[in-house]
Amino acid sequence: MRTRVTVVGLGAGDLEQLPIGIYQQFKKTGQKIFVRTEDHPVIESLRAEHVTFESFDSLYEQYETFEDVYQAIVDRLEKEAESHDVLYAVPGHPMLAERTVQMLLEREKQHYGFEVDIKGGKSYLDDLFSALKIDPIEGFQFVDATRFKRGDLQYRNHLIFCQVYDEMIASEVKLALMEDLPHDYPVCIVHAAGSRDEWVKQVPLFQLDRDMPVSNLISVYVPPAENQLLNHQFQRLREVIAELRGPNGCPWDQKQTHESLKPYLIEEAYEVLEAIDDEDDDKIAEELGDVLLQIMLHSQIGEDDGYFSVDDVIRYITEKMIRRHPHVFGDVSAQTAEEVADNWEEIKKQEKGDSQESVLAGIAKSLPATLYAYELQAKAAKVGFDWDHPRPILEKIREELKEFQEAISNNKQQEAELEYGDVLFAAINLARYYKINPEIALQRTNRKFEERFQYIEEQISRSGRDWEDFSLNELDQFWERAKHLKKEHRGESE
Repeated sequence: MRTRVTVVGLGAGDLEQLPIGIYQQFKKTGQKIFVRTEDHPVIESLRAEHVTFESFDSLYEQYETFEDVYQAIVDRLEKEAESHDVLYAVPGHPMLAERTVQMLLEREKQHYGFEVDIKGGKSYLDDLFSALKIDPIEGFQFVDATRFKRGDLQYRNHLIFCQVYDEMIASEVKLALMEDLPHDYPVCIVHAAGSRDEWVKQVPLFQLDRDMPVSNLISVYVPPAENQLLNHQFQRLREVIAELRGPNGCPWDQKQTHESLKPYLIEEAYEVLEAIDDEDDDKIAEELGDVLLQIMLHSQIGEDDGYFSVDDVIRYITEKMIRRHPHVFGDVSAQTAEEVADNWEEIKKQEKGDSQESVLAGIAKSLPATLYAYELQAKAAKVGFDWDHPRPILEKIREELKEFQEAISNNKQQEAELEYGDVLFAAINLARYYKINPEIALQRTNRKFEERFQYIEEQISRSGRDWEDFSLNELDQFWERAKHLKKEHRGESE
């Protein structure tokens, strides 16, 4: 016959608020009663009526984490239940923010030899809503302060943290909230809601953990936040884009299509690269935002047309990342970047099934020619069509240059164009060998030329003379000076 662990709630306040059925459970003679904590107004009143308890308060000093404390409590209750029924009392209602009860129920499902009987108790939420004068129908989130993730917090709802036992937990709550809300955002500390010791104190967020009383009767209330405070959150961005594309939105945004937006996506991506080259973190964040804008606009167009939404975009890439990283989300081993790349390619092959595609398939046709050439060579290299030393690549470049010069000498314009393309293709191969991205390398050279040429312009402007007044040799001296200054200030190679 299975023993029983009966769980009762001590309610939210004083003995007068304790349901009569729960009160009678405590008054039964000859039973052993366990309480998670004695830090509750009802305990003192029951003691006055000669009800005895065994408390688990000492465990809070023995373990570093609450989860370990709760594990130890449940272990003890399970051991007691091996031989007799157990009465276990918790603050409030057993099914409200009580981790030990959930752990007991989990063990019951695993057939640990006892059954759990929830007798109930009075929840403190009704009294909490009354103390704060809020209606939860407007939207309400109840959070365990000892085990929450910042990303789960819903700031448009009434937000209440329970189990804010002490200053340390209050500090963790404060730091998480200050990632999203102003430092002086008003929050409320609520103590012993529903009891004669109830009090509510409003404080600015940065003061939340100052003079916080040590008590398991503390809750923290965060009022709903206005939209302008949530401009850093994804959902807010999604709403803004939807409004721009909506009936009362912006005419420019309303008329955009996937096709019309193509140039902007390319332009914004290159501006990110420029910001990275400048090592400007603020600019990188700004330019990445512009790239994200393009993604959101394309996603909103897809949603408006009924084909896909940003949810599909996110779902696709999330599932793809999980699927292609079995060494992180599965049981596959990969210790090096090379092993990761091999796994990635193998998974791609499995995803494509038995289709016999060209080795060169899958390269985006819209890539710039330099990157397209780079990807062509990289794919061919994976099946062994590649040089393993730079010497033959350099010889190939010389060969192609010679053929180009011959075509020029023979006034064969079309042939010269083809030969020049061969020169570039061979040069890209050399870049790939040394793990240099040719597109980025050329962009940097373009910018370097631009900066040095602008320096020449500045010198000519300061001189009061015209371009025609300078010889090529003089202009070249300005160029060399620009190179020297660049090297001094930024350490860039010439």
